[in-house]
Amino acid sequence: MTSQRPVGHEQMNIAVLVSGGGNHQGAWRRAGSNIELASTPGFYVDFARKAEAAKIDAIFFADIPYLDPKGLAANPVLNAFEPVVLTSYLAAHTTHLGLVSSVSTSFTEPYNMARQFASLDRLSGGRAGWNIVTSAIGEKNYGTAPLPDQDIRYEQAAEFVEATKRLLDSWDHDTLKIDRATGQFADAADITPTDFHGKFFDVEGPLNIQRPPQGWPVLFQAGASPIGRRFAAETAEGIFTAQQTLEDSLEFAHDVRRQVAAAGRDPRRVKVLLGITPIIGRDEAEAKAVERVLGEFIDIKASLRKLNSYVPGVDLNQFDLDKPVPAEALPPIASVQGRQSRYAIFYNLTTIDGWTLRDLVKLTGRSDGHWTITGSPEQIADAMAERFLADACDGYVVMPTYHPEGSGLFFSDVVPILQERGLFRREYAGTTLRSHFGLDIPARGERVARPAQVA
Repeated sequence: MTSQRPVGHEQMNIAVLVSGGGNHQGAWRRAGSNIELASTPGFYVDFARKAEAAKIDAIFFADIPYLDPKGLAANPVLNAFEPVVLTSYLAAHTTHLGLVSSVSTSFTEPYNMARQFASLDRLSGGRAGWNIVTSAIGEKNYGTAPLPDQDIRYEQAAEFVEATKRLLDSWDHDTLKIDRATGQFADAADITPTDFHGKFFDVEGPLNIQRPPQGWPVLFQAGASPIGRRFAAETAEGIFTAQQTLEDSLEFAHDVRRQVAAAGRDPRRVKVLLGITPIIGRDEAEAKAVERVLGEFIDIKASLRKLNSYVPGVDLNQFDLDKPVPAEALPPIASVQGRQSRYAIFYNLTTIDGWTLRDLVKLTGRSDGHWTITGSPEQIADAMAERFLADACDGYVVMPTYHPEGSGLFFSDVVPILQERGLFRREYAGTTLRSHFGLDIPARGERVARPAQVA
C-alpha cells in the first residue's frame, strides 16, 4: 500500500445503490430471485428497513429517463420508479437512513428541483441527497434539441446547481417567526429574491418553502472524466466512482482531493465513494457457484448493445468476441461525449490489459464496469478494508448483485465484520444524512467556485 488512512478518519461511509432486479443483468433469472416484487413498494420498504438496521448511510437510486424496448427484454433494471417520488415514499417508512435521488440537470428546472428536495428534506427530517447527473441520453423525451456536448452539459450543470443553492437559501432557518401576538408569521425582509440570470437559466425566486433542515441536500456526483472530476471538486460532497484496481482507486482519490483543495475546499470533507458489486455466498464455494449461475444468464447480445452505446460511431458487432478490439478502431477517450469515464475503463481494459470483447461484454452485464469481487462475507470485508485503509476511498456505494440472498448477506454478515473491526459504525451518531457523513450545514450564501457569466 502506497498510502495510509489519516488519523481521525477510521470509519468508512457506506451507501447502497438499489436496483429491483439486482445489479447484475441476469440476476433476476436466478431461481429464488424476488423479481416479481421489484415493482412493488413493499420491496423497497423492506430493503430500506434492512439497510437502516445495518446503520447504512444512505440508499441510492440511479435514473435513466429513457427506454430502449430491446434492452428491457433482458434487463428489468430499466423498469424503475422515479427516484424523488420513491425516496419521498420511503421517508415515511424510515427514520435515519439517507435518501439519495439522481436528478438530471439537463432535463429539469432549478425551481422545480429545489422545491422537490426542500420538501423531501423537510419531510424526512434532513435525510435528502441529490446525485447530480448531466445525462448522456434521453434528450428526445424532452423536445427536439440535440443533447449538448459534454463541456456544455457541465457548464449548464454548474449554473443549475448555483441557481438551486440560491433558491434553497431564499429563507434562513429562523425566518419563520409564527408570533401569534403580533401576527407576524415570518420575517419578510429576511426572504431574499433569487434574481439568478445566467446563460442557461433565469430564475426570479424566492422559493416558496422554508429552508430545509440540511440547508441543501447532500450533493453527490459521479463523473470521472477530466471535466467531471473538475466539476465534482468544485461542487460535490460525495463523489461516486468506478475503479477496477487499487492503483486506479488511489490515483483517482489523490487527484480529486488535490483538485478539491485547489478549489478552496477541505479534501477530507468531500467523500470519495468507490462502487463495488459483490457476489456474496456463505462461503467462497457458494459465492463461486452463484457467480457461475449468474454468468450463464448474461445476455451477450443485450450486453454488447449496451457496451456499444458507450462507443460512438463504431459497430462492435464486426469484431471477434474472443479477441481484443483493435485500438485503432476505437475513438480517443477525449473525443467521447457520453459517459466518457465509463468508456475509458473499457478502452483501457482492452487496449492495455488485453481483454477480449467477450470479457468486456461480460463485465458490462456483470457490473457495468464497476469493481466486482466474489467471495465469502469475510473476503468481501477484507477487500473493502484494504482499499479503505490504503486511503484509496472514504467508503463505498455497494451495488448488491442479486436479491434477496446477496443483499441480505451484505447486511447480515459483511457489515457486522466491518463493525467488529471498528471500520463502520454500530449506531447512528445523528439523524441527518449530513451527520452520517460528518458534514456541516452550509451557511446561507456559502459558495466555492461560480461560472463567470452568472450575475
